[in-house]
Amino acid sequence: MRTKVTLVLLFLNVVLFFFIFHFERNWRTERVALEVRRRVLGAEAADIRSLDVASTLPGGSFSLERRGGAWFLTRPVEWRANPHAVSRIVNGLQFLEHETSFSVRDLEKNGQSLADYGLVHPTLTVTFTSGGPDTTGGPPVTTTLRIGSTTQFGQRLYLLSSDGTRIHVVGHALADSLSLPLEQLRDDAVLTVPVFEASSLNLQTAAPADLHIRIRSDGGHWSFETPILARASKNAIELAINRLDALRVKTFVTGSPPLPLPSAAPALTVTIEGNNRHETLFVGSPVPGSLPQGEDANREFYAQLEGRAALFTIAIPTAPQALLDTLLNAQEDLRDRHVLDFDARTVTGITLSAPNQPDLTLQRDAPDGAKGGGAGDEPHWQIVLRGDGAQGPSTLAADSAAVQRLLEQLSLLSAEKFQSDAPQASDLENWGFNQPERTVTLTLAGPPSALENPGAAAGSQLILQIGLPTTRDGLAYARVAGPPYVYAVGQDILAETPVAPLAWRERLLRVIPPGAKFVALKLTDLATSRVILDWKPGTVLGATAQPGAMQSLLDGLRTLRARRFTSAAFTDQVSIAGEERPWKYRLDATIALPGGGGAEPTSVTSLLLSERTGGTEQIAGSREFNADFALEQPLLDALWTLTYGARDPGPPPATP
Repeated sequence: MRTKVTLVLLFLNVVLFFFIFHFERNWRTERVALEVRRRVLGAEAADIRSLDVASTLPGGSFSLERRGGAWFLTRPVEWRANPHAVSRIVNGLQFLEHETSFSVRDLEKNGQSLADYGLVHPTLTVTFTSGGPDTTGGPPVTTTLRIGSTTQFGQRLYLLSSDGTRIHVVGHALADSLSLPLEQLRDDAVLTVPVFEASSLNLQTAAPADLHIRIRSDGGHWSFETPILARASKNAIELAINRLDALRVKTFVTGSPPLPLPSAAPALTVTIEGNNRHETLFVGSPVPGSLPQGEDANREFYAQLEGRAALFTIAIPTAPQALLDTLLNAQEDLRDRHVLDFDARTVTGITLSAPNQPDLTLQRDAPDGAKGGGAGDEPHWQIVLRGDGAQGPSTLAADSAAVQRLLEQLSLLSAEKFQSDAPQASDLENWGFNQPERTVTLTLAGPPSALENPGAAAGSQLILQIGLPTTRDGLAYARVAGPPYVYAVGQDILAETPVAPLAWRERLLRVIPPGAKFVALKLTDLATSRVILDWKPGTVLGATAQPGAMQSLLDGLRTLRARRFTSAAFTDQVSIAGEERPWKYRLDATIALPGGGGAEPTSVTSLLLSERTGGTEQIAGSREFNADFALEQPLLDALWTLTYGARDPGPPPATP
């Protein structure tokens, strides 16, 4: 019994397998065949290389050709095609489907002909070629489709197959894509080399200037190669190229062209070089009647591209500092206005020189193993002082923040105008370079820019000279040793480069460690020996003392900093308004230092103080630090509150 059941089940499985293999495969094959049959074109539309459209509408005919990976219009103008419009046409051909189709032979049976469907003189005739020796090994295949009249119902079109044997009823999508106006078929961009690809920018102006300018990119830096060797402004160059890439064709000139053509006698020639390609734009004469209106208005110019006969117009901004003005004045507008090109991290020494003053040398004291001032290293600077007689040179700590500010000012020093690129000897003398007002010499651990000092090696110097300041426009003349260029820069650089050692001395005189504490403060009037302030921890000050004044005094003494130095060393008398006066006060601070053994060692530090001579001025003197200096404002205000608070009458009474 079980054997019979097993045989029956086996037989049913064989029948089911045969049914699935035979009938369902046929269903799938039929569905695929149905889909293929609905497609009007097959493999001949897979690799379209050129396309020609003949239209009965005025201006509706055009031709396209694929060159490499880009499409170009070849008729009615030679120009780049709009890739989106071409993609729409190619996709429309490749995926063209019919609603139904019928044989041309059947027309005679019904007493009809191709003329009844508008296919004898079709509205649109599309001819395209596909394939070629590089893909199929044979000649290109040419396919021609004719699009006739509209169906009576359904708004469909009749299309005659390439072999002329079948008429397909298709939608309007293909005809719509083939009927686009020329403005939508062409790419309206003039230049296509993007700024990230550009490697050089070349400009040629017409006579009488007849100036040829070449600017080249080298590793992200732009530089002039002709007519001068100088740095170019990276930002200005990239902005100019972006503006050039933003130019658009306004109209194509189809009538009688103006003579001479822009390519024959250009007013301006612009060439952008990219990766193994270049594009050249010839800008000709202005279009008559296209005068700009307003500051931001454009003016139309005739133009052509190299290698193409198409004549077109473009609108270029002509206002000052706009694109055309920048290109015509590229030698100045595209030039890097920074006078010096150096990396502040590589500066190891600065020498400041001025007439009738000894040179001032600032030397970098790099930590061990950080000769180049590696990332994260805080540079320390010192002033090198010449010794007298047999005494050798000595050093004094310099204010590193002030030196870093100087380096920043030098790196940002920019030309207000380029005074001269080829000055005469008489010009240099008139501008004060025979005896410069200031000479700044930077000693570098690495070479400066090759444009500043060609062939410079490590340990080289970069020398900036500041000539005479002008009397009218607040500028001064400057030049860098090596290149002949003379710049006009702001006079502020003279104030930023004082030669006096006091201007560069380290302003931080003392920092008391956190473990130490003040145990006593005494302020004494030296003229009368009267103790004005006698403070110990826990002392209650008078009610007239402002809250926080004592804490401000302690904070200022813990981190003692000079606002500026008034003399090279400590003096027994203080100079106020050109008059030598005795010190007015003495401030004694007793400091307990942390120590072991239970007893805290103490030390006394003293400051001599002058009268307060203004809202922001009070002088202090210290034998310990061998300095006379102006106090910083918080410490000055705290002293005023503690010494004069009791005598301060306060604000005047309010008037009734």
